[in-house]
Amino acid sequence: MARIAVAATAPFGADVLERLAERHDVAALLTRPDAPAGRGRRLAAPPAKEVAERLGIPILQPERPAAGLELDAATVVVCAYGLLVPSELLSQRAWLNVHPSLLPRWRGAAPVERAIMAGDAETGVTIHETVAALDAGPVAAQDAFPIGPEDDAGAVYARAAEAAALLLNDVLARPEPRFEPQQGEPTYAEKIRPEDRWLDLTRPAEELVRVVRALSPHIGARAELEGRRVTVWRARVGADGRFEPLEVQPEGGRRMSAEAWRRGLR
Repeated sequence: MARIAVAATAPFGADVLERLAERHDVAALLTRPDAPAGRGRRLAAPPAKEVAERLGIPILQPERPAAGLELDAATVVVCAYGLLVPSELLSQRAWLNVHPSLLPRWRGAAPVERAIMAGDAETGVTIHETVAALDAGPVAAQDAFPIGPEDDAGAVYARAAEAAALLLNDVLARPEPRFEPQQGEPTYAEKIRPEDRWLDLTRPAEELVRVVRALSPHIGARAELEGRRVTVWRARVGADGRFEPLEVQPEGGRRMSAEAWRRGLR
């Protein structure tokens, strides 16, 4: 068991936090402030904060992390935190970053989504030293796993969280982590933009299905079907080689099978 702090905000970070708390003494959670969410734009807690509250872990939510931050641990695990950690904080203790890709491939904001969109056969998790440059720190541990032909981003993130916790158990058990420079040419996983969500139905069906998988279940691909705009949550390549939506959500409506949605139109 190690005494650590965790810096996490998004669902992937929340999942890793929960898994780490089963094996380690988590002294504090550093997370982003509550933010408006949903149609009513009411303040909502980050997913990692919800986990920390349930587990009784102390929570810090500064607008920006700065010198003087009291984390009560010599090591901080960073996972989907979403804010820059300044150099003065990085120099005060060990900061281990969890990144859901095989660095240096897919540095950046959307590594799982971009890996699926690109048709990568595998991805993985990298534990590396947090440095000022984006996801460029030397590597302490890395593990690869395949991306299945039907895996969506949710499935890949869940597998990455499990792999991350196992890797961290090993790294945290060492008296001093051993770091090796990243090998190879980096690629970058840009943030998902509105135009990345739009399905151009003139594109190959395999490509469109990868986009749907990459954006499910958390973002959603968008398309115009039967003259109406919908979010597409599941799809496949049909027997005729065409793009076949399986689950859609009309604007202002709920998720349903594409077949039920089309029946409603008639």
